[in-house]
Amino acid sequence: MLDPRAPRKRLVAVCGKGGVGKTAFTAMLGRALLESGTAGKLLLIDADPAMGLPIALGVPVRRTMGQVREEIIGTARKGNREEKVKLVDMLDYLALEALTETDAFALLAMGRTETLGCYCPVNDLLRGTIESLSKSFDTIVIDGEAGVEQINRQVMRRVDTLVMISDATSRGIQTADLIRKMVREEKLIDCDTLGLVFNRVQANRELLEQAGLKMGVEVFGYIPQDENVAYHDLVGKPLTDLSPDSPALAVVRDIAQHRILET
Repeated sequence: MLDPRAPRKRLVAVCGKGGVGKTAFTAMLGRALLESGTAGKLLLIDADPAMGLPIALGVPVRRTMGQVREEIIGTARKGNREEKVKLVDMLDYLALEALTETDAFALLAMGRTETLGCYCPVNDLLRGTIESLSKSFDTIVIDGEAGVEQINRQVMRRVDTLVMISDATSRGIQTADLIRKMVREEKLIDCDTLGLVFNRVQANRELLEQAGLKMGVEVFGYIPQDENVAYHDLVGKPLTDLSPDSPALAVVRDIAQHRILET
């Protein structure tokens, strides 16, 4: 029998155009989920090759899944049969080496891959390993790059909640609409709940509301332009150290409570 007190499993992905604040949102969401006390064991996955999430969290990463992938490909090309078999047997251990654990949460960085070409069997192998590893966590949040193909290809086949981040620009909104089409029409990823978050909002909220209505997507929240976030980004301070009264953090807390934890 399931323990009613046990945290429920949740998988959340964050997507959007480059530069709209996906990583900042993910870092603040991680903090909000931890503060809620109901997220259980938390895993944050940085699926963006730019690897901004470790900086936003203030957590150094020693090894990435991209490096594990390169090691697999290198051994497949040059190693003998015994070395190849040994490497496959060590895959779970290599993935654990890429997992950075803190007292509050765990972080897995996908990183950049240097080897060009299609290595679908390797990507499938890594995705299976990540899915297996993720079973040890209650809440997983993925910071992805624009679109959802990379999440589908390298990290997860399905998510519970997909959060699209847009700034108050037509380009950000157009990218969000493209992601919506990928999810709802092209079915590139299995997703239960799709929502839109506007970031760095200063004015024109009515226009943003109309954009959400036109897109046919629920707006989860409007995060205001926050000088606290801008300052932390400028000097390289972790966003997990934001002042508790940060206006942006307040909105993200509300999104975490009513759009992530209660759904």
